[in-house]
Amino acid sequence: MSAISAVIIVIITLFVPPIGVLAVAGCGMDFIVNILLTILGFLPGLIHALYVEYVYYDRREQIRQGAIITGRAPGIYSENVQSGGTRR
Repeated sequence: MSAISAVIIVIITLFVPPIGVLAVAGCGMDFIVNILLTILGFLPGLIHALYVEYVYYDRREQIRQGAIITGRAPGIYSENVQSGGTRR
């Protein structure tokens, strides 16, 4: 994804956090957790969504630079996010 699409996803996340998680993680456990957190309070859902997106784009950038990612990010269930969108 380009930088423009990342900015668009973050802007959407600021208004509807589960949509941002759905865009990067797909329909899985991270999405369900984010829906529950958003129901419990908008701020926890927003923080979780921004964290998921941060991990996704950070891992994507590390892979682009050739870094080897050895550990899993805590609290992230989606393999798509763990691998930065580049499944091997």
